[in-house]
Amino acid sequence: MRYGFVPDRLEETVARTASRKEILEGPIVRTMFRLAWPLMISSLLHYLYNMADTFWVGHLPVSENASAVAGLQIAGPVIFFLMAFAFGFNSGGLALVSQYMGAHRKEEANTAAAKTLSLSIAFGLFIMVTGVIFSPALLRLLTSDPAVARAGTVYTRIIFIGMPFEFVAAAYAQVMAAYGDTITPMLVNLATVIANIVLDPFMIFGWGPFARMTVAGAAVATIICQAIAAVISLVILFRGRHGLRVSWRDLLPDWFWYRRILKIGLPASIGVSGTSFGFLVLTGIIGRVPNATVALSAYGIGDRFINISFVAIDGLSLAISTMVGHALGGDLRKRANSVVWTGTALMFGILVGEGTLLRVFTPWLFRAFIPTQPAIISEGVLFMSLFLPSIPFFGIVNGVQSAFQGSGHNTPPMIMQLVRLWGLRVPLSWFFGFAMHMGSRGIWTGMLISNVLAAVLALVFLVTVDWHHKVIEHTSALAGAIDETGTSELISTLAEPGV
Repeated sequence: MRYGFVPDRLEETVARTASRKEILEGPIVRTMFRLAWPLMISSLLHYLYNMADTFWVGHLPVSENASAVAGLQIAGPVIFFLMAFAFGFNSGGLALVSQYMGAHRKEEANTAAAKTLSLSIAFGLFIMVTGVIFSPALLRLLTSDPAVARAGTVYTRIIFIGMPFEFVAAAYAQVMAAYGDTITPMLVNLATVIANIVLDPFMIFGWGPFARMTVAGAAVATIICQAIAAVISLVILFRGRHGLRVSWRDLLPDWFWYRRILKIGLPASIGVSGTSFGFLVLTGIIGRVPNATVALSAYGIGDRFINISFVAIDGLSLAISTMVGHALGGDLRKRANSVVWTGTALMFGILVGEGTLLRVFTPWLFRAFIPTQPAIISEGVLFMSLFLPSIPFFGIVNGVQSAFQGSGHNTPPMIMQLVRLWGLRVPLSWFFGFAMHMGSRGIWTGMLISNVLAAVLALVFLVTVDWHHKVIEHTSALAGAIDETGTSELISTLAEPGV
């Protein structure tokens, strides 16, 4: 792929979503949506990757589709688990870039963005090797059905080969959002998701010149599109036409900056990896009910519908983090506080409406995705009936976590994530599912209760823990301290970020 792939006309039409002044002083809801709408579309496009895979695989012959859909479902938690710890460190880069921009220190924001990207490339390579080696053993722990395990293994091993591309594209989207540009990453996602949706049926069913690859075809289509997204992201950053600019030299290792990013991001990484392991265990619990293949397939399809309903929440969450980071960087604590409470209430209300709408269309949606499996459709309706009332409470959890992530204080979100999965969801799902002999119905009930209790815990953290301290240096005199010698001159003067 040549660097000239991104046309100049496209680059010239893309502008930052909101200026620094708007982020710091503009009306909260309007500014939040100006930042969030491209993020919402990007999130929707991200979910469409998985949704397209599941949709087309669900239309394989009846002898293959149930095990194939279940295989994709058990593949998700394994992929999430192996990449989560490294992925969580992007939050350190987000906090630094957004707070430096709020403090009007663009050179340091550029440096933080470059080092976040280079660290992500290294993590992506490591996760690629780890995933290819260890994912088959993890999948075998989640299900006793050989056909499901086989389908999951084929899918995950191919996906992990493309992991460096996934890490580059994700880091790019985060640092650009922290800077204030959420439109450019959205356009990158739009192009690659359209390509993925088009490629999927050709590679899964063997249309045209392609061989019939079934589950493997879904994975190959995904990594091709991730590679395209990574190349476009790097081209845009190297050209620097959208604010942030990096060079190949900027990507060289810098242990001072790496230590800052890792220190801020470590609690988030622990929380995300702990959460991912919780979902892995939860999937294993579902895989041990009497109707395991049916339950896993119903959960997998239903989970994708719920994720689609979260697109607004994903966008608003990152918008809240960006606005909080800018506000704290500019020493506007009151503004940061208003952003968090307004954004959290907004997310709760949106999820109430979306959950109600989704419940109305649940039977039709399941019939569209896997029309030849009435047992899976029936189980899917049960899952959605029990779990959907709890999703507005997840909006509260997201709003509170966004406050802490934007401020760079990731220990409280880490605790919230671990308690939500390990203190609530996993034990409650096992208790109702097996100790109470309720089967899959009990698991869905435990998931519902866990979301409600997690929201209560999040609100307790928000009102009792002080998250208003920024993690960048407190003196503006350092804004011009970087000279041609690079960042080394700052090592003796920059304060260590607090947690």
